[in-house]
Amino acid sequence: MEYTTQMDAARKGIKTKELLAVAEKEKMSPDVLMELVANGQAIIPANKLHTCIEPNGIGKKLSTKINVNLGTSRDLTDLNMEMEKVNRAVELGAEAIMDLSSFGDTQKFRRKLTSECKAIIGTVPIYDAVVHYHKALKEITTEEWLDIVEMHARDGVDFMTIHCGINKETARHFKKMKRLTNIVSRGGSIIFAWMEMTGKENPFYEHYDRILEICREYDVTMSLGDACRPGCQEDASDISQIQELITLGELTQRAWEKDVQVMIEGPGHMPLDQIAANMKIQETLCKGAPFYVLGPLVTDIAPGYDHITSAIGGAIAATYGASFLCYFTPAEHLRLPDVEDVKEGIIASKIAAHAADIAKGIPGAKEWDKAMSQARKELDWEKMFSLAIDPEKARRYRAEARPEKEDTCSMCGNFCAVKNMNRILDGEIVSIYDE
Repeated sequence: MEYTTQMDAARKGIKTKELLAVAEKEKMSPDVLMELVANGQAIIPANKLHTCIEPNGIGKKLSTKINVNLGTSRDLTDLNMEMEKVNRAVELGAEAIMDLSSFGDTQKFRRKLTSECKAIIGTVPIYDAVVHYHKALKEITTEEWLDIVEMHARDGVDFMTIHCGINKETARHFKKMKRLTNIVSRGGSIIFAWMEMTGKENPFYEHYDRILEICREYDVTMSLGDACRPGCQEDASDISQIQELITLGELTQRAWEKDVQVMIEGPGHMPLDQIAANMKIQETLCKGAPFYVLGPLVTDIAPGYDHITSAIGGAIAATYGASFLCYFTPAEHLRLPDVEDVKEGIIASKIAAHAADIAKGIPGAKEWDKAMSQARKELDWEKMFSLAIDPEKARRYRAEARPEKEDTCSMCGNFCAVKNMNRILDGEIVSIYDE
């Protein structure tokens, strides 16, 4: 039996090789996963032309995944450096790479990713249109915006963030409501500016059916972008954010009618006490479609440490329903991240994702922690290193402060509670001071 997309296959009862691979990875029954994909509550982003992909699932009952943003800018155009970041990100366990390149030969880099990288690849076509056409924003036509979407699909990307939700109506309300930080989404600000200068409707909203046809043909997952996500604590959960989310809920239903997989982008900057409610609102309005959150950043005062502020918010968001965390690096709000920044951002996001998976009861999550606890009880340092989320750093820290006795660390030495409890419970004498 033939099928067009992973959702179409699931609805027809077909277990694709991608679905079977994800089910095995998630320790889940293929039948359960197939039902989730058929209902839109889980997605398997896998463009038909991205042949080297190792598929991953995102959504309900699945482990929380992380996305790594990178790409060139006008100030930093080194494609080799960006590829080094990609390779490092995959080594560290990132399930998705999002190419946000906004300068240089963007298509060359994008095609290199989809021909060589096994991770899920995402893009934002709006950025690329400005680069590709080499002309003023106002001069880009509706047809040219749509052509860029098809070009990205042909290049093999697995998901595309498209800012469909900010139409003339939501833009009118946005201008009326007044925000502290306005629109902080790059794609959202670009399409808003284009609409203001041309007086035309958002082409991605007006011609949404054509976008869906493209996605259906190549099996590209729609990542419905949140142009009106809050850019500071002050703007969180405001009318503009929620009104756009209502529109995204409507667009989700239309995509599902065409068998197109969907995930929803979410906030943004948000106080801790609003995160759980936002997850519930999204789940309700978008009928359980996977939620892809950008943080959320739980405070605005930590430039240089936003990998931490986002990990705090990400752990809470994923606990209450988010499926996909976009990492933040220490360089967020300051500069393009380097390779070390990428690592720090990935580790912080992976910690957040794993903490949420424990809370959600994802198979295997708690067992990982139990194995680490057993290794600590036995003072098995090599085992601890192998189980660490960052083995390299754990091993280096111990090597930098070698203890007097190999079964302890330089923090406690003979005062080590684990060592002394093991000995006393085995009937040995514990002396501590004169050992």
